[in-house]
Amino acid sequence: MRMDDDVLKVLVSQEELQAKVAQMGRDISRDYEGKNLLLVSILKGSVVYMADLMRAITIPCKIDFMVVSSYGANTETSGLVKIIKDLDQDLSGKDVLIVEDILDTGVTLSKLKPMLGLRNPASIRIAAILDKPTRRKADIHADYLGFEVPDEFVVGYGLDYDEKYRNLPYVGVLKPEVYQK
Repeated sequence: MRMDDDVLKVLVSQEELQAKVAQMGRDISRDYEGKNLLLVSILKGSVVYMADLMRAITIPCKIDFMVVSSYGANTETSGLVKIIKDLDQDLSGKDVLIVEDILDTGVTLSKLKPMLGLRNPASIRIAAILDKPTRRKADIHADYLGFEVPDEFVVGYGLDYDEKYRNLPYVGVLKPEVYQK
């Protein structure tokens, strides 16, 4: 079975993703010139985006990773945010850029951002490759944003359903029969 067979349609092509990430890398490099940039990847979904974005950034930066969950194996957020793996680095004085695959309900980031703010960073901003504003439940936005997507179940470019489809090179809509079994 091919993963593509489970995709209803492609929303954002591989080429569109590459062009947008390159532009975001230029913007971030300009905005953080001379600052102490720390990219914080929210795993697992942002791993593909993080790898591409950090290569598109032309200034020195450090990276770290967190595992935060509000979904589990479900397609709907539980509203509870669980930190599974915390950061290894001290955030004091660093300009933190949270790298997120999709800004959906905003619940996870609305809880995570103030929590990280208690660790004395110089700044905290968000870079998301996808935004699904129709599902927003929290008042939060991305400072750097790739693409707005409709309220459909999207996979690929790091986004998954039940830990599958992350390795698709594009963002596509998963066929409902796949996740409604």
